[in-house]
Amino acid sequence: VSLVRIARTIVEVYLGHDAGGRVLGGRISRGVADRIKAVIWYSDLRGYTKITDTAPPDEIIPLLNDYAAAVIAAVRNAGGEVLKLIGDGVLAIFRADDAPQACRRALRAEAAMRSGVEAVNALRAAGNHPITSVYLGLHIGEVFYGNIGSEDRLDFTVVGPAVNEASRIAAMCRSVDRSVVMSSEFASATPHPER
Repeated sequence: VSLVRIARTIVEVYLGHDAGGRVLGGRISRGVADRIKAVIWYSDLRGYTKITDTAPPDEIIPLLNDYAAAVIAAVRNAGGEVLKLIGDGVLAIFRADDAPQACRRALRAEAAMRSGVEAVNALRAAGNHPITSVYLGLHIGEVFYGNIGSEDRLDFTVVGPAVNEASRIAAMCRSVDRSVVMSSEFASATPHPER
């Protein structure tokens, strides 16, 4: 019983609740993926490269941990699944069996993330540590959700054109000087009054 509990905890910490449950349930075959509709969340830290170039090396891991904690808590508390930490980036999904509700949950997560980042910034500034902000791209579309990789190294993630588009949308935040950019598909699927 203890080993099962430890295995579940480890898998969920590294893969997330849903993906971890699927892996423990036997979904470990390469190429096995479900086609699902999801809101795709792709966020990054603003000015991360500059911070890493100028801050002492021992500042980088605490910085990543502080901001990742704010982002991950917001996504999970709103019903999303964090699939991947990519350096300073976070890839997450909100399953969109009910697209308007998934969009609402993503927007709730975005608002909670902003509050969490403000709190992180206040604590970090008080300790004279580097601070930053988070920019976010939101998109909705069909993705493949499952195991991708080689025979001996798999990743449980999402792939497809919608994921690529979410990443490009997040990158647009810099050029348009906005903290959030949403695709027209996401905006159309978002119900009133949030729209």
